[in-house]
Parts: sequence; structure tokens; C-alpha cells
Amino acid sequence: MEPAAVREVADRLLLAYEKGEPTAPVIETHPDATITDAYHIQQEQVRRWVSDGDVVKGHKVGLASKAMQQQMGVDQPDYGHLLAGMFHLEHQPISAGSLLQPRVEPEIAFVLGRRLSGPGVTVADALRAVDFVVPALEIVASRITDWRISIVDTIADNASSGGVVLGSKPTLLSDVDLRLAGCTLQLGGELVATGAGAAVLGSPVNALVWLANTIGPLGIDLEPGHVVLPGSMTRAYPVSAGDTAVADMGELGTVTAVFTA
Repeated sequence: MEPAAVREVADRLLLAYEKGEPTAPVIETHPDATITDAYHIQQEQVRRWVSDGDVVKGHKVGLASKAMQQQMGVDQPDYGHLLAGMFHLEHQPISAGSLLQPRVEPEIAFVLGRRLSGPGVTVADALRAVDFVVPALEIVASRITDWRISIVDTIADNASSGGVVLGSKPTLLSDVDLRLAGCTLQLGGELVATGAGAAVLGSPVNALVWLANTIGPLGIDLEPGHVVLPGSMTRAYPVSAGDTAVADMGELGTVTAVFTA
């Protein structure tokens, strides 16, 4: 895609945020768009947000589990940026109306204590870089009409990022085997899904390694203090005003998101 086309699609997605109205899939208006084009569109939006005063506070890996890939009809992970404005406090009201087509996903969030700079990052490097983990609920949302997304569409739309709620119980990696960490997801007091850390590329740590090595060649590092969401342990579930979502991860603790009108 030519730079002018990249800016045009970025403008359209930013307008969807502003007006609260979804837009047509990128792949329909630009059928020849590639994954590289999609990341250029994403980066253009991030550049605009940062120039308007927001701050990058981390990254997310999307579509890391088979359940999510099957649900979304894709066959590979992707990544997006987490901006300061996307973070919400646990148990505090989140306006469902401010999000387009929101869904929730339970994840184990990494909080970094050291910089990770790819390529060449190993599992050992990743383990040394993690300060602690906390339970998290990612709120995914789509600016694309009816979630009719291809891999190009979700990447262009900042990996369908909407928001993040972090739990407040930190756990050291030495105190838990993330592969075996279990999770239940409840909506409105009803159990809707169960999952485990191993669903995320075999281990959430593998997703962290993948992310560092994928964005490193683009000149992007994972910085100390950044939050990394490695991917969902279950399918994503729609939420609306009045819903309360609770992810219980056993020894890792719980995290709760409350959605209001």
C-alpha cells in the first residue's frame, strides 16, 4: 500500500473510535493489503495517539491460542500496542458504550523488570526479564463491522485492542508453572469457560519470546515496567452494560471487570 492509502485507512479506523461506529473490513476496500501494510496502518494510529498525549505502556499478543485462531478464522498470532488510556481499575465501572463490540479474554499478564530486545531473545532471556505476573482481563473490541475480520483487519485495528484490567496480586515466576496455571471465566456469576496457560502457544512465556523477536527487527523494544498480554486462555466472550466478568486463576488470584451503560 502507498503511504497515502495507509493514512486513509488509519483515518477511517480512528474515525470509528471517535464516532463509535464500525467501518468496513480493510480487506474489502484494499483486497491486496498485506500483513506488513496492516502493521503500517496500526503504527500510524499509534503515532497519532502518542502525538495527542497518550503513552505506550506495553504490548499484547493476539490470537495465540488455537481456540482464538479458530474463533477468528486465522492461523497465526499478531500483536498490538497497549496505551495508558486503555487501562482500567479492577471493580471500577467501565463504560460498555465507549467500546465497539467488546469481548473479554482471561490472560496472565507479564510485568517486565528488564528490557527485552529482539531478535535472538530466548526463553531464558524472557524469564530473567519478567518482574512478576498478575491475572488480567483483556477487553478486545473491533472497529470492523460485525467482527468480519481477516488477519489483515485485526492487525490494522491494533490487534482488536479495547482495554485491560489487571489484578492486584503479583506472583513471581519462580512460584508458579504458567503452563499448568488454570483459569475459570464467569460472566454474571455463570461459568462460561475454563482454560490453562498451556493453551497459549504451549506456555505464555513462548508468546513473550515470540513478541520480543517479532517486534525487535522493527526497532521496538519491550521496556521495563511494560505490561505484556501473551494471549487468551479461552475463547473471547461478548460483554455489555450490566455484565460483570471474573477470571479466577487459583494461586495467581482473581481479576474482575464491571461494565456499565
